[in-house]
Amino acid sequence: MAEITWFKVLTDMFSDDKIKIIQSMPEGDSLLVMWFKVLSQAGKTNDGGYIYLKKNIPYNAGMLATLFGKQQQLVEMALRTFSEFGMIDIDDNGYIFVTNWEKHQSIDKLEQIKEKTRLRVQSHRDKKRQELLESNATVTLQVTQGNAIDIDIELDKERDIIPFSEIIEFLNLKASTKFRPSTQKTKTSIQARWNDGYRLDDFKTVIDKKCDEWMNTDMEKYLCPDTLFGTKFEKYLNQRATHLQPVPDKPKVDKELEARKREIAMNRFIESGGNPSEFRYSAI
Repeated sequence: MAEITWFKVLTDMFSDDKIKIIQSMPEGDSLLVMWFKVLSQAGKTNDGGYIYLKKNIPYNAGMLATLFGKQQQLVEMALRTFSEFGMIDIDDNGYIFVTNWEKHQSIDKLEQIKEKTRLRVQSHRDKKRQELLESNATVTLQVTQGNAIDIDIELDKERDIIPFSEIIEFLNLKASTKFRPSTQKTKTSIQARWNDGYRLDDFKTVIDKKCDEWMNTDMEKYLCPDTLFGTKFEKYLNQRATHLQPVPDKPKVDKELEARKREIAMNRFIESGGNPSEFRYSAI
């Protein structure tokens, strides 16, 4: 897969509280440089935010230290910090994944990619047609055109970003679980239903219904992506709802998240030699 030669950075990124906190840490400037190197590596891999050497070989801290020209201890600190701040995730197989990778791309660039692909397919088609004509073979344009249509469809799907994180966060919130949106098996289950035409509200409805039905019962163990987003998804979606358990409102969820972030920031501050009484934190 060809590498992406660009990624998007907002001009006000240094106003972001996460970036401010990271920059205030020991080696903060080095950590920010490391963040750009991670984004660059994700573009080179060009697999929806994943970075790896090969499909079956994930990068570890030692390998990244060699690539980035940094000490392994600093790379480990950077990965730990980025993970705690939700900037990256590391799945069960050790693959590093840039969360919200789609924010670093843009629709106009995808259109350029699509146009380049169309021209490449057209050139390939013309070449094959000429080869067949020269060999006195018959040309079946329908098959070739069908291939081009398939490519266009796949590119259109790239624009239809699947909200893996939002779906899994909603499940974790409702079922008090800790599933990761970057786990490949989970992503495969969600993508299968997404390709069937179901969207975010459908996933939330299924989660609502099954949590209400299965929580605090022997079936609670089946409140997992494999079961909820499997082949019975349509059946779950269309079953009659019982009394749904309310989802904690957004302000409460934000308070819990901010408390966790404040704890992380304070630990970093203390580890760097700071006095706890002097610690100050701004909500993100």
